[in-house]
Amino acid sequence: MKESMLTAQSRSHALAEMADGAGLDILVVGGGVTGAGIALDAVTRGLRTGLVEMQDWAAGTSSRSSRLVHGGLRYLYQLDLHLVSEALAERGLLLDTIAPHLVHAQPFLWPLRIPLVERGYSALGIGLYDLIARFQGGHVPIQRHYDKAGALGIFPDIRPGRLTGAIRFYDARVDDARLVVDLVRTAVSYGALAASRTRVVDFVRQRGAVTGAVLHDLEADREITVRARHVINATGVWTEQTEGLAGPQAQGLKVLASKGVHIVVPKERIRGRTGLFLRTEKSVLFIIPWPDHWVIGTTDTTWTEQPETPVATAADIDYILDQANAVLRSRLTRDDILASYAGLRPLLQPLQAAPGESAKVSREHTVARVAPGLSAIAGGKLTTYRRMAEDAVDFALGDERARVQPSITRRIQLVGAVGYEATRAQAGPVARRMGWDRRRTEHLLSRYGSELTVIADLVRAAPDLGRPLAAAPGYLRAEVVYAVTHEGALHLSDVLERRVRLAVEQRDGGCATLDEIGELVAPLLGWDDATLDREKASYRRAVEARRAAAEAPDDATAARIIAESLGTGAGTGAATGA
Repeated sequence: MKESMLTAQSRSHALAEMADGAGLDILVVGGGVTGAGIALDAVTRGLRTGLVEMQDWAAGTSSRSSRLVHGGLRYLYQLDLHLVSEALAERGLLLDTIAPHLVHAQPFLWPLRIPLVERGYSALGIGLYDLIARFQGGHVPIQRHYDKAGALGIFPDIRPGRLTGAIRFYDARVDDARLVVDLVRTAVSYGALAASRTRVVDFVRQRGAVTGAVLHDLEADREITVRARHVINATGVWTEQTEGLAGPQAQGLKVLASKGVHIVVPKERIRGRTGLFLRTEKSVLFIIPWPDHWVIGTTDTTWTEQPETPVATAADIDYILDQANAVLRSRLTRDDILASYAGLRPLLQPLQAAPGESAKVSREHTVARVAPGLSAIAGGKLTTYRRMAEDAVDFALGDERARVQPSITRRIQLVGAVGYEATRAQAGPVARRMGWDRRRTEHLLSRYGSELTVIADLVRAAPDLGRPLAAAPGYLRAEVVYAVTHEGALHLSDVLERRVRLAVEQRDGGCATLDEIGELVAPLLGWDDATLDREKASYRRAVEARRAAAEAPDDATAARIIAESLGTGAGTGAATGA
């Protein structure tokens, strides 16, 4: 295996290797969880693989999810047993083998309002959910029933009049952006060539077949041509835009962009020891605990604006607050919100989709041929990314070759998972030597797994990196450096939005940390003072734009605010990540 580090230098090397004339077996377009999973699947089959992403890794939908790895309990009540079974199998693999450092079992409480009848059918549904999970691996505790007093003992913030009892069940949670970065790093460790900030601007065609792509290196402002035996379009809500580059004769998938919004509130604002699962008239609402905050969502509404600009509007935020406050004693207000964020789900569009009916579109994925040499995959969800990747590579290879070179990713551990159990067992002595308390150690283990030792080595080499960030003491200065030296961060937004996640964990979007973080990353990325000032100004402008958009009454107004503030709009991009 090669080094798993993603850096500015590894990116430049990857682009040079892709353009060396030897050609790729597979070129994957889109660096979200699906594209990253495809790259890992392809390279571990022995295929020469390239992966490109127009923005940062996971900058699209894959860093804006509910951060859940789950079977989809609500789909069980729609009798979609195949989808639930597939998702629970993937949940088990992530918990047990692929990413146990990132994916953690999470209990949820389901409040019940109608005695006997609701408990009966809910228990039957969750019982089936647990039974399927038992056969699929990744064992978590089975359901447990509580009377009203017992439920309020676990979650005191539930309004007493809103329940007669409750059922506790388990799913899992994950830092979605970190999962994608670890997938890309693992693919690179097996030989994949990966480049973020690289946009597909055209496909190379020969006698009607796609034989490669023209890439625009957005960092160096240059174009390169890459040859590939097969190109896989994994660009999520950008699927149709990317397909369009293949010419008017291309026949591909149609996707519906469904906006999902979440809000983040401080941990002390809600009193509870589990998450909450609430059924609403439109969908479901999760109240999900993290060490320092709660994530609450989501919504499910059709998005018709530019895919680069999804934002939470005033109406979205009010809806989530109303749904949460109907159950919680806390009476959350806008003043409690640390941040809001919105992502776009790429749902497969039915032949006749009624406007606004995105909640009824299946989450199942489909792979289709767009043109000879070009295929596309869309649909699915974060939990099933590995199965989607397997299907996408099988399709590209064809049945016969796929049987000879089958997927092995069921057994491939991600960076941080290899040696994780041993690292966890040895974490106590390491923490004592480093002066880390239990909370700090758990924080680092849950983010870096066995790479905890790399963080420790950084601090030993430069003890100043062992200090917490002054304005965000939950994170060490070493974590910021690691984001650049190992995780491919090229800009301040990459660090704050998808590595240390301060963009959605602090009320000011992490702006108070900009000077300190800037001082750490500038020498690593070769920035002069003028470049650093531009980076900080650009980040502050983005934070202010999102804040203004959150006051907008509707999607069109919010998108216009973002476009005017950040210079985005029609024609700003095609091939980016899911």
